[in-house]
Amino acid sequence: MFSKIFYYIKNLPECLPLILDNKARLQPSTNNSFCTESKECLEYQLVCKTDEYEVRHYSPTRWVSTDAEAYFMGVGAAMAFRRLFQYITGANDAGRGIQMEMTAPVLVKIPEETKMWEPAIYTLNFPLPAAYQEKPPAPTNDKLYFTEMPEMDVYVRSYGGWMLSVTSRLHAHLLTKELERVRASYNRSYHYGVGYDSPLKLLNRHNEVWYVAEGDPPLSSGPPDY
Repeated sequence: MFSKIFYYIKNLPECLPLILDNKARLQPSTNNSFCTESKECLEYQLVCKTDEYEVRHYSPTRWVSTDAEAYFMGVGAAMAFRRLFQYITGANDAGRGIQMEMTAPVLVKIPEETKMWEPAIYTLNFPLPAAYQEKPPAPTNDKLYFTEMPEMDVYVRSYGGWMLSVTSRLHAHLLTKELERVRASYNRSYHYGVGYDSPLKLLNRHNEVWYVAEGDPPLSSGPPDY
């Protein structure tokens, strides 16, 4: 841990090194200014911020997930959202119907290699509330399952408006273009489309694109400051 912090201090003077831990971090949404509609929002630790992207550190968390096959991300996400919303509103725990508050953000796992004439598999994920991180109620729909998100660093590009197939792809392209420029190492097989707002919110919407970092992020485009 300390060697990683020393790396940021020595080579990346614009970064703010933070003490890292391994606890699941679902905290009151007041800690994220763009997370305004959910009582619980996934916490992160900001490693560095540039004009083009942020690097964030996320601790391990448990999510409820489902897959949908579709030609467009927006269609697949809508199909999957319905199942997950039914789960948190009572379709769980062998019919006893535990009610859970909506959390944020919603993650859509988007495969990088998709063809316009072939459908793709999109995975939608809700972070489980803090009270159910350890023992979540079992879903009644067999298309739902739990995902253990590991500790990870992610490259993040934020944008407003609506998270549609076109806008998500555009900002993913802009982010990868910058990551290639700084020779960043990241998982190229998929990225996440990330949404924080309900469909009813019209103004000040916040969306993100995430790529999972591999190794220490090269967060400075210039030479090391020895």
